Amino acid sequence: MQYSKTKNMKCLLGKYENNINLIKEHFDKREDLIIREIKSGNYNFAIVYLIGLTDTENIGRLVISPILQYKDFTSNKILKTLKESVLAFSEIDEESDFDNICKEILSGKAIVIAHNCKSALILQADKHKERAIAEPPTNAVIKGPRNGFVENLKTNLTSIKNILRTKDLKTINLTVGKYTQTSIAILYIKGIAEQKIVKEIKKRIEAIDIDGVIDSFYISQFLENYKYSIFKQVGSSEKPDIVCAKMLEGRVAIVIDGSPIVLTLPFILLEDLQSSNDYYNDRTNVSFVRILRLISLLITILLPGMYIAIELHHYKTIPLKYLITIINTTQGLPLTPFLEMVFVLILFEILYEASLRMPRYLGQAMSIVGALILGDTAVKAGIVSPPSVMIVALSSITIYVIPDQAPQFSITRILFLLAGAMQGFYGIILGFLFLIIYFNDFDSYGAPYLAPLTPYIKNDMKDFLFKSNLTSMKTRPMSFKNKNRIRQR
Repeated sequence: MQYSKTKNMKCLLGKYENNINLIKEHFDKREDLIIREIKSGNYNFAIVYLIGLTDTENIGRLVISPILQYKDFTSNKILKTLKESVLAFSEIDEESDFDNICKEILSGKAIVIAHNCKSALILQADKHKERAIAEPPTNAVIKGPRNGFVENLKTNLTSIKNILRTKDLKTINLTVGKYTQTSIAILYIKGIAEQKIVKEIKKRIEAIDIDGVIDSFYISQFLENYKYSIFKQVGSSEKPDIVCAKMLEGRVAIVIDGSPIVLTLPFILLEDLQSSNDYYNDRTNVSFVRILRLISLLITILLPGMYIAIELHHYKTIPLKYLITIINTTQGLPLTPFLEMVFVLILFEILYEASLRMPRYLGQAMSIVGALILGDTAVKAGIVSPPSVMIVALSSITIYVIPDQAPQFSITRILFLLAGAMQGFYGIILGFLFLIIYFNDFDSYGAPYLAPLTPYIKNDMKDFLFKSNLTSMKTRPMSFKNKNRIRQR
């Protein structure tokens, strides 16, 4: 059996029986493929769909029954009559490309093949069971919108369109994945987003050649500029209001079917120091909280290294009474101070991983047992000292003040621990300078990673540590490229 070809495109043939055979051959006797053939007057019709993906009740009520009842078909206007007078579907598309028709069947659509027609009708009869829209666990707010994204592309696009009610909201639809055929939508606001960035993102996604896309993380790795860096390079969020706010600043959103996490580009480190709560609360309190986040970040990555540096190299800087306390608590321990700290860090990481993968209620009990009983027992058994447990516990708590960067800073913490153990404060200072220089080399689609601090951008400092009133932020960020700088007159 051969396809008819027009301009290198595989098309349906005009003969009804051949079209049915093409469908059967392509799906290779797939058991869940239904080809329901019916006859109305002198004309044959076939409704093709997959069990489980298509709403069969609507197929019977809105497709099969109306076709059987209608008797006024004419040979040259069958498809037009079906669309205008017979089928009671709000969305009906006509398609002649055979590959596209098969893709629509696999996505849950119903296909109507009519007597001796070279095109088929595609009906939006797909059935999706999805969880209800709820507040996401990663972006909880005290005030502000509480709806989050779900695992359905159409629902997520609707959530964004409900906020951005403008004709300038543009969508580019793509499909990625040889076997999953995952739908991806690139969203941006025309007149605000930089077109070069949009084209670059589209180019990179189109170039992806992979078996399947299960989650947005698969796509984010192809959008990164620095493939071997441990640090986050693509923004992400589970809330429509956050994504829309970023798009209003000039960023581009990438929505992936099957994932509740929407990606945004360009990305700068400042985004993870901010929270959606910041924009629904008093600016004074927000500024105070942001300073706390920055201090927590420094405690996370520097505290274990500084403690070990003081204990091994700079013990003279410790007050005498506290030095005596440390000597008393560490005396007789089988491990060196460095190995002791590494042991406690690894112990906390294991407890964290175990609590994540255990059943919810058992995981809570495991956290209590691990943090309290196991830690206390280890101290009393003389394996580790109380200061080490306290330092690591404090570092582990503060790491989740900025949860989106927790995996990256967990590794950074270990590197600073090594620097402090080997060279003391000098090693930590050199390591910190190296980290700043490393970040300065980062570039996310034209946006400096440490902007607006380095390079210093006075305009964007209004939304850095000290947040200004909304009325004074009249321009969009200058940390990354966007077309229209004015957002408030």
